[in-house]
Amino acid sequence: MYWRLLQLEFKNFIRNPQFGANLGMKILMFFGMAYFSAIFVALPFILYFFAKKKMMADPLLIFCKFFIYYWAFDLIVRYFLQQMPTQNIKPFLTLGISKKKIVNYTVIKILVNFFNWGNLLFLLPFAGLLIYDGGYSIIHVLMFTVGIFAIFYFNNFLNILLNGKDVVLYTVVGVMAGLAALEYFKIIELSYYSQLVFYSFYQYAGVFLIPILLAILVAYLAYQEIYKNFYLDKGLELKVAEGKTENIAFFDRYGVMGTFINNDIRLLKRSKAAKSALIASTFFLFYGLLTFTKGYDSSFMQVFMGIFVTGGFMLMFGQRVPSWDSSYYPLMMTSNVPYKEYLKGKWSLIIIGISVSMILSSLYLLISWEFYLTLFAAGLYNLGVNSYITLLAGAFNKKPIDLNSKSKSFGGGTNNFNMKTILLTIPQMVLPMAVFAVVKYFFGIYPAVASLGILGIIGFLIRDKIFDIIVKVYKTEKYSTLNSFKNA
Repeated sequence: MYWRLLQLEFKNFIRNPQFGANLGMKILMFFGMAYFSAIFVALPFILYFFAKKKMMADPLLIFCKFFIYYWAFDLIVRYFLQQMPTQNIKPFLTLGISKKKIVNYTVIKILVNFFNWGNLLFLLPFAGLLIYDGGYSIIHVLMFTVGIFAIFYFNNFLNILLNGKDVVLYTVVGVMAGLAALEYFKIIELSYYSQLVFYSFYQYAGVFLIPILLAILVAYLAYQEIYKNFYLDKGLELKVAEGKTENIAFFDRYGVMGTFINNDIRLLKRSKAAKSALIASTFFLFYGLLTFTKGYDSSFMQVFMGIFVTGGFMLMFGQRVPSWDSSYYPLMMTSNVPYKEYLKGKWSLIIIGISVSMILSSLYLLISWEFYLTLFAAGLYNLGVNSYITLLAGAFNKKPIDLNSKSKSFGGGTNNFNMKTILLTIPQMVLPMAVFAVVKYFFGIYPAVASLGILGIIGFLIRDKIFDIIVKVYKTEKYSTLNSFKNA
């Protein structure tokens, strides 16, 4: 039966109207997996020999000392990126297939997810180095490897239980950030306790069974959670709540466009999907910390970082226009909705997001004045150029977003990117990096900042002409978008 379900999913993939775009995404995902696989394979060698030859320390102790932070990072990444494969399973609920078999099939797909087995690409080479070069006990290294691997499956099923419980996740993040700060100021050494706990997997026989038992327990609870919510009329039911009218009077002065801005602000306040995008965009502000790592200290790469630091909301929100309105988009298209004002409302919200990010990124002045100037220049480029390109990319985004889904695992987790939107990100990134690097090389940092600023100002001055082009593209794609929203 499971093989038959897999065959049906494959047929659904090749017969999908958006087969070309989906195939392109699969190819890009394959290259992405290959890239991260290569990193995972290389990291154990870097860690092992750096710890042994440069730090003159035990590689296993170094790993255990900082693994607690990687555990928290892995959980956060899973929460925002790992989706349950329920979207292609739901049609089977209307067929004569037992729900237990469908849920079992779903769990099997979760178990073979790259987020889980990909960690073996690090753990197995690391175990091999410990055994063959370090002379560690084979049995104890195997116990340690199994225990650590079980933790990743613990995270996997914990992610399902935390699904939709943002407060719990942010509490975990806040606690971990607080403990990291306490360790930085040498008040509490969390890494010391991390070393004691995880090294015990190697040191004491039987301790590695604890994470295995915890993983099994959480897996059982997650299975029950999936089984309980795996109904079309339960896991996808709408929550009934008292309606509230909210309006920001300031935007009323902008007429129809102000109405659209107010609607989008309500969307960000009420929709779980939109709130997740808004919260995720704040994490882009920390992307600039990569300037401390080798490879990101050049001006060329700092502009790349600046685009992400100041454009997090732009990338998370802008590329999903008009998918945010997919539930009532057909109704909008049958009404006398001024398309230009509708798009200007989205664009204005993007501009507000970029401006706020530029202000918040001023904290990078503590790192370097020139670095902040680079971020500021990238922000100006985002304001006057990338905001339009991102909005244009939205015209080719035909994946609907279920704003009323209970959580991302039960209907809300679809990929909102396709080949055209990915191709449009190339000029978003390459052009400003090239302009900035060339001008800085010949004339210095200030003319380089000015060059991106001038491009941004030009974009503002000709915004009406640009919007005319964007509106034409949206109107050209309107019927295919409607059809995709209808058939999704």
